[in-house]
Amino acid sequence: MAKKLYDCVKCSAYCCSYTHIPVNKADVKRLAKFHGISEEKAEKKFTKKGDKENPRVIRHTDDEHFVTSCMFLDKDTRNCTIYEGRMKICREFPTQKRCGYYEFLKWEREVQDDPDWIATTD
Repeated sequence: MAKKLYDCVKCSAYCCSYTHIPVNKADVKRLAKFHGISEEKAEKKFTKKGDKENPRVIRHTDDEHFVTSCMFLDKDTRNCTIYEGRMKICREFPTQKRCGYYEFLKWEREVQDDPDWIATTD
């Protein structure tokens, strides 16, 4: 894969606001181990019914910037609170060379003259 053209550390975690963040059985097992609970309890506590393509997805909580986001996103630091126990999709992300949101965010921060400005989605 070519070098990515963005820096996730400088982002406000837009990818964590995706509606369907898929969770597979290995993810549930990892979440259970990370939290020291049973797989059944982890699935019930941290996931919900998704759609045909993604039968289980991570639960969301309110987010001032993106309406809702992954329940494991620290809303103040915009960092993952379970980084070592995160889902497979998060471990593989990013999968592309460019991130449209990051490019938009860079442009907006320059226009707003505010290096910490966050583009909202509501």
